[in-house]
Order: sequence, then C-alpha cells, then structure tokens
Amino acid sequence: MKKLWSLTVKKIILTICLALLSLQAKALPTLIHNVKGYTFADGELIEFDSLLFENDTVIAYGSHDELAKQAKASISIDGKGATLLPGLTDAHGHVLGLGLNLMRVDLRGIDSLKQTLQTIEEYAKANSELRWIQGRGWNQVLWAKKEFPTKQMLDRFISDRPVWLSRIDGHAGWANSRALELAGITKDTTDPAGGKIIRDEQGEPTGVLIDAAMDLVESQIPELNQMERRTALELAFDHMLKLGITSVHDAGVDFDTYKLMLEMAKQQQIPVRLYGMLSGSDPRLETMLKLGKIELPYLKFRSVKLYSDGALGSRGAALLAPYSDDPDNKGLLLTTEKKLSEDLKLITEYGFQANVHAIGDAANRLVLDAFAKLPEEQSADVLRHRIEHAQVVSLEDIPRFAELNIIASMQPTHATSDMNMAGDRLGDERLKGAYAWRKMREHNVLIAAGSDFPVELANPFLGIHAAVTRQNSDNQPEGGWLPGEKLNRAETLKAFTIDAAYSGFWENDIGSLEAGKKADFIIVDKDIFSVEAVQLDDVQVLQTWVGGKRLN
Repeated sequence: MKKLWSLTVKKIILTICLALLSLQAKALPTLIHNVKGYTFADGELIEFDSLLFENDTVIAYGSHDELAKQAKASISIDGKGATLLPGLTDAHGHVLGLGLNLMRVDLRGIDSLKQTLQTIEEYAKANSELRWIQGRGWNQVLWAKKEFPTKQMLDRFISDRPVWLSRIDGHAGWANSRALELAGITKDTTDPAGGKIIRDEQGEPTGVLIDAAMDLVESQIPELNQMERRTALELAFDHMLKLGITSVHDAGVDFDTYKLMLEMAKQQQIPVRLYGMLSGSDPRLETMLKLGKIELPYLKFRSVKLYSDGALGSRGAALLAPYSDDPDNKGLLLTTEKKLSEDLKLITEYGFQANVHAIGDAANRLVLDAFAKLPEEQSADVLRHRIEHAQVVSLEDIPRFAELNIIASMQPTHATSDMNMAGDRLGDERLKGAYAWRKMREHNVLIAAGSDFPVELANPFLGIHAAVTRQNSDNQPEGGWLPGEKLNRAETLKAFTIDAAYSGFWENDIGSLEAGKKADFIIVDKDIFSVEAVQLDDVQVLQTWVGGKRLN
C-alpha cells in the first residue's frame, strides 16, 4: 500500500512538472507597439499603432492602451515609429529560377553588348569547373544597335564548353556554337512548332532561339541533382525574406521540384507560404493531379500553370494584328485552341485552378474564350482561374475578366521594363489596352500583383513604385508612362496582400492582420502612404516575421 501511495505521489509530481514545463514552453503574447501600422479589413484600409499576437496567430490590432490591457503579461517590442505592413505576396514568380539565377551569371540591366560579353567571360574564367556556362538577363533592347547577339560573339572566348544564356523574359536564348552542335542545330534544322531559330542571310543559325526552339538546347543540359535543386530553393527563400516577401506563388513547378518541396515542407524547411502551380508541360502532370490538392501550413498545390503564347520583347506574344515594327509577324501561339481546351478539362476535373500565361491580345482572347466554355462547377466562379500577365488586352475583352470572374495576375515592373519597346511593337492604338491596371480596376477586375522574378527583380517595392508612378527606378519618364493607368497606394498594397492571397486560396489565413490570421508581417523604414511616390522603390525592409517568428 505504501509503495502504491509512493508511486501515486510521484505521478502527481511528474504531472505538475510537465504542466509547468508546458506553460514555460508556451510563448507569452507579443505586443509590438509604436508603429505606423496598416492592414485591410473588409476591403478597407485600416491604420493602427500596435499589433498583438500569440505563437503564430494575430490576436488583435489597435491602440497600445487597449491592447496592453488585453494582454497584461506579454512580451513588449517598441517599433520605434517604423511602418508595419502585412507580409507581401508575390503572386507570380519562379522560385527555382530565382535560386538558379543567384547561382549563375546575371546579365540583367547591362546596357552594352561589350559589357555583357565581358561579364560572361569573367564568369566563365572564374567557374572553370562548370560543364555548361549558364545565365540569364540579357536584353538587346538596352544595347546601342538593339540587335540580337550571335554565336560568334561567344565563340571568341568560350569555344570548348557549351554556353546557354536566357533572355530577360525567358522566351529567347543565346547559344554558342558548341551548344548548337550538341543540340544538332544546323542550317537544315526546321523550326519546331511554337518556336523559331533565328538565321542569318545564308540561312545559318545565328545562335538565338525563340520559345519552343529553346528546348533543342535546353534538353541537352544535364539535369539538376537534388543538392543543386535544394540549394537553389534555399537561396531563393532567403532572398525573398530579406525583401519582405512572406508568401509566393510559384508559376510552374516540375515533378522533381514538387517532390522536393513536399519533402522540405514536411521537414518544416520552407520558411515562406508557398502556393505552387504545377507545370502544365510536365509529362507527369496527371500523376501530380491524382495526388490531389496539397494543403499544408507553408505549402499549397491546387493550381496548374499553362502557356498560350510567348513574350512581347522577342515578338513571340500572339497578336490579333501584325507587330507594328514587324508587319509579317503576329507572334506565336504556343497552345492551340483544341489543346488548351483539353488541358483545362483535365485540370478542372481534378478541381484545380488554371493559371494561363497570356501576353498578346490574341492569346488573352483565346484564353478568355476557353474559360467561358467551362461548365459552372469548373468555372472561375468556383476555381478562381487566372490569366498570368494579361499584358496586352483588346479593350473589348477587358470587361470579360470581371464577367467571367477571371483574376488578372499582373506584374507592375513589366510595364516600366517594356516601355522602351512596347510602343514600337504595338503602336498607339493597341497601347490603350496594354498594362492597363486602371482600366482593369474600373471594370472591377481583381488584380494579384507580382514580379515574375527572375525575369524582373524580386523586390516588391519596385513593383509598388511602378504601379503608383508608372516610372522606372530612375523615376522616368516624368509624370509616368501611360499615366492614366496608375493605381493608388491602397489599391497597390491590396494587390500585393489580401487580393494576392485570395488568388491563391489563402485569404482566410494571410494577406491581412485581422484576428485569427497568421502573424505574417514586415516592418519597413518608410511610411508608404506618406512618403513621396518617387521614394517608394527605396523602402528598406527592417524585419520580416512569418508565423510569429522573426526570420530577417
């Protein structure tokens, strides 16, 4: 009996100790005060000076006095007058591509051919162990002659190894002779469907390949191993957190990356909220669809990314009428009407959202027509279908976005990057429906904002600046390019927060700082609602919090 009593006492003591340890392990509520806070509630912009959260969840926002009473025992953090915003969502990026871009030669923004070649040469010399020299970001529009480069330019200093460099928009590539040789591309090679091999006057390939023709070279590049893929993702996550991006929509995830992301999510190794779009071109798409929707705290898969056309800069965007600066060219439809309908049928039968890349007005009309034919249970009313970019849209088609409940997933910096050539490609009349954010909003179209990194820089404040000013980072042109399409600051922040969250079925958890949502927020050095508009791209992220934890 004495022994039994002794065991009972020990159990009671153990239970009390475990309870005390549990209380110690449970974090006290955290109160961040003395901030200039902004969030959205019921679509309206709200200001506050304090935020209270516990563990990973927001308890309330409001005044310091009322929240201090609500949580008398709490960890108190003085925000020192800085600005607090909901964590920003980039609604269209390429996460693996961003990481790989951070690992490879970066040619973005170099405004001369000579400097571009010098950068490539220096990278090749510094990375003599690489089997292939790869990179991204060249843009011939920035160079003096604005002409496509050639294989000979690369051959002069790299002839023993293949070189493959993607254009800034990812819809054209530049190869040296060794890469063309490995791909079997000669004078006699025919253009693949949906692609084009640029040739000289003698019919010889120059080294530049457009859209589907890029696959001829890319198919020869050794596949990434698991370590390289993981390293690229980790680099991308770290880069985004430093920029204040707490959630990202990954526009086209292949099967191998899909598997790795699932593994990383289960091991709690994904630090941002990642909404993945399965790659519609992956031969194992249906395998991924059959695995069903993935709904994890930091990872969701319930959408598929498709392509309808190419890009405007390489004249691959599909237009209703010929290019103003290339009268024999209407661009390229990468997907036929029949194939698009088949793809949408497959995707929507599994209950997945369809997000279709469309740049040109012909491509946007094709996609809108295809969405219009879907039955009610597979329509955008239920599955929130999106058009990615919605870049050049016929004026008569803009109202159809709202009529069909199609989300316009748009990237503000595309306008300021393209303004030096868009007028040449389209002419004045078609520009009226190009990068038309104001017209979209006037027709009550929901806009989900992003960057399309690594095509553009990932910094979301560059996008906020571009949307509000219609100017590049040099604040040019004065008054803004096509200034009638500007958004105001609240509309812009909404497109990068709650509306972007809605477009990824995450609006109940993130996108604003309402009670019960996740404590995903950032603290920045400038009040984006009072600073001069030209300074919006200079905003610096001081802290990034995800799930109530400071990660930067």
